[in-house]
Amino acid sequence: MDHARTILRQRIRRRHRVRRFIRGTAERPRLSVFRAHKHIYAQIIDDASGRTLASASTVDKQLRDSVGFGGNKDAAAAIGRTVAERAQAAGVKKVCFDRGEFRYHGRVAALADAAREAGLEF
Repeated sequence: MDHARTILRQRIRRRHRVRRFIRGTAERPRLSVFRAHKHIYAQIIDDASGRTLASASTVDKQLRDSVGFGGNKDAAAAIGRTVAERAQAAGVKKVCFDRGEFRYHGRVAALADAAREAGLEF
C-alpha cells in the first residue's frame, strides 16, 4: 500500500514539474498525452477557457476496431494522426506538447511524431 502511494505521489510531482511551464492558449492549445497499460489518450486543451477542442483515444468507438490493442506504438501513431486531423478540423494548427509525467520515448514519441506528420506544428 505504501509503495503504491509513493509511486503515485512521484507521478503527480513529475506531472506538475512538466506542466509548470506549459499553458494552452487559444492561439496555441496544449496537446496532452496520457498513457495507460492498455490504452493511450490525447487531448487538445485550451487552458484559458478550460475547453477541450479535440480528443482521440484507443477507447473511441470509431477507432477501437481499427487499432486493435491500444498499448503499442502502432496504436499510439494512429491516435496521433487522428487527434491531428480532428484538431485541424477544429481550426488548430499549432500546439504545445504536454507529455505529462511520461518520458518522451516509445508510445509518447510515436504519438507526437505521427501528429507532426499529420500537420500539427510543435
